[in-house]
Amino acid sequence: MRRLAAITLVLGAVAIVGVARGGHELPIYPSFYPHEIEIRSLAPADAAQPLRAGSIQAYVGRDLSLSATPPPDIKAIESLGSFIVVRTNPASSRVRDEAAACGVAATVMRGLAAQNDFVPHPYPVTPFHGDYLHHADLATAATARFAAPAAPAADLKIAARGRLAKSHADWSARDADWDAEVNEVDAAELVASAMFAVDGWLAPPWVRTGWFHAAYLLADAVTEPARKDLIESDLQRLKAGDFSSLVERINLERDLVTRLTRGCQKLVVGYTVKREYVNTEFSAGIENIGYDALTGLHSPMFIRTVKLKDFPWNGWLALGIDGKPAAAWNPIGGMTDPFGRLMGFAVGDPALLPSPYEAGWMLNRISDLPSGR
Repeated sequence: MRRLAAITLVLGAVAIVGVARGGHELPIYPSFYPHEIEIRSLAPADAAQPLRAGSIQAYVGRDLSLSATPPPDIKAIESLGSFIVVRTNPASSRVRDEAAACGVAATVMRGLAAQNDFVPHPYPVTPFHGDYLHHADLATAATARFAAPAAPAADLKIAARGRLAKSHADWSARDADWDAEVNEVDAAELVASAMFAVDGWLAPPWVRTGWFHAAYLLADAVTEPARKDLIESDLQRLKAGDFSSLVERINLERDLVTRLTRGCQKLVVGYTVKREYVNTEFSAGIENIGYDALTGLHSPMFIRTVKLKDFPWNGWLALGIDGKPAAAWNPIGGMTDPFGRLMGFAVGDPALLPSPYEAGWMLNRISDLPSGR
């Protein structure tokens, strides 16, 4: 009887608790989305110590000042950093013909090989692109083409700016007499500059494809009218969806990039790998993340998949990013600087998200239902 009375008392208490009305909202929700996100503006030189201490869990951006061997709890996330583009000067005596121009480009590529983040890859579609497998054989052929070119004279006049100029002291700013110009085009900034958001939709749909990046980087150097017309025709057909099958679309993409990469007047000679760092220490660090192959941690995919170790679901996420806010914070005309875009990823809720390892998109807050439902 005592045991029965005890069970009855417990069940009665459960029933009472079950109908209680506390009037307070739960502070944590069952989702891998942080319920508080702090974004700090930190220069790379100032971010290493907060990252090690766990006061920020990740630093969004490259060039973080860490030792050659980071601590065990600091992990690197690799994504596409930038395209390295070489433009040869047709007025230079070193660039007498097409073979000489290709030799100049190959010399620059060999000069860049000493950079630890540079990957020689004389083809504009990289392994970080979701459509790379459509171009893998063409990329291999391009690499073989530049394997052993005729080397021009060692005293080439090479113009470079920014990070490349700092890394290569013998590459000066361009003047009237130059043989080759080397430019670094940030991949994440390329994607961001060509992307826009309208009512939660990110567009255009081809902004993450390798063929679009190839056209963005190389189309302005094409001068022959016939080749220029063919390139424009291919671009219009791809953007309009003017093809009847997947095979036809892939062949269009391959034809376009082949036309863009003919010759060496302007050439993508390789790319750099961007390394961003996260803290994985228990319990102040990150347990699980998703990131974008083209833009790394600077992606809505990262914000929506990050799992912090100190909470079963949510938690307080602190991020560092280089650069202060520099643009208006509105979804129509602003949020165009890196800080503002990251803020937009945190507070926005787009219908589609960039797919981490593909050139396309994945569903976020919409469903793909069969027609008629």
